Amino acid sequence: MVKQTPPMGWNSWNTFGENINEQLIFETADRMVETGLRDAGYKYLVIDDCWSLKERGEDGRIVPDPDKFPNGMKAVADYVHSKGLKFGMYSCAGNLTCAGYPGSFEHEFVDAETFAEWGVDFLKYDYCYHSPIIPGKYLYRRMGLALENCGRDILFSACSWGADETHEWIKETSASMWRSTGDINDSWESVKRLAAQQPALHPYHGKGCFNDMDMLIVGMYGKGNVGLAGCTDTQYKTHFTMWALLGSPLMIGCDVRNISDAALDILLNPDVIAVNQDIASREPVLLNSIWKHDDTYVYYRQLAGGDIALGFFNMTDSKCMFRQNLDELGLPHSTGRTLEMEELWTHQTMKVTNSTILLPVDAYDCALFRAKVVRE
Repeated sequence: MVKQTPPMGWNSWNTFGENINEQLIFETADRMVETGLRDAGYKYLVIDDCWSLKERGEDGRIVPDPDKFPNGMKAVADYVHSKGLKFGMYSCAGNLTCAGYPGSFEHEFVDAETFAEWGVDFLKYDYCYHSPIIPGKYLYRRMGLALENCGRDILFSACSWGADETHEWIKETSASMWRSTGDINDSWESVKRLAAQQPALHPYHGKGCFNDMDMLIVGMYGKGNVGLAGCTDTQYKTHFTMWALLGSPLMIGCDVRNISDAALDILLNPDVIAVNQDIASREPVLLNSIWKHDDTYVYYRQLAGGDIALGFFNMTDSKCMFRQNLDELGLPHSTGRTLEMEELWTHQTMKVTNSTILLPVDAYDCALFRAKVVRE
């Protein structure tokens, strides 16, 4: 599958880990519709690790755990599809998955065919217990080729955590998205750590093969499988905004059956989603702010049709004043042009004067603007 914009959806791992079952998936599908998440673009409902028995069947195929999924995966896929959603599953490039269930190593084609028969639309493919003598690029090529020949259009989500220089070879594999980082957890320090890894990887992001910064923790509040300290709603907003602006897939990880109003408001912001889903899918650019502080970022992306997305991220614990010269955006004073900007959370507007943006941003907060080029 060639995906034109970053995939959006929900994944079971962050909150539920191994505690998954058919009823949970059915209830989650229902809530994705009822909350408006599906209509906002969150189409993929993905079951992560721990869905199978610990051994393959006599025919060599992976067997769904009958206690968790008594009606089999085809029935689960059919229910998810009946809600207007797409169904995703999980496997691994190793002998075992990360939680110790059968992986797809040397079973790539039979597993791809099995997933196709069940009606799977998305495969997250992890990197645990892989062969120490076979380079990762060959393992991901195998599954990519198997999926391309399975008879069904299945999105290939490569999850090799950025290991073994993933960015250098991932576009050889037919993957539509690729994990550039280790696992996220529900803490502000984790968000900061993943954000700091991104600048070196921007040249490898692009349409058809999106840099996946890992799943969203918005709305977890310290609960669930990767729940630690939790974050404030402001921190969740900043996390979501950065993932959206940088073009990462947006895969929800909280329990949407019990989602807070504040978290839902963050995840449903149509203007921020529109930046993430901009059809041009151009590379984000980290700008050189004047008097830059550590753990602050100014990001710029050209959008389709001439608009600009401009994000200011204050990851520190104190208020910060951003100072950004428009020269770096291609708009020096000599062009006779400036920017008219709308902030996509507050909807306040401003026109830049003197070719310089001066913007205060509170601790842990951000501002994301959609800007138009206008005459001064």
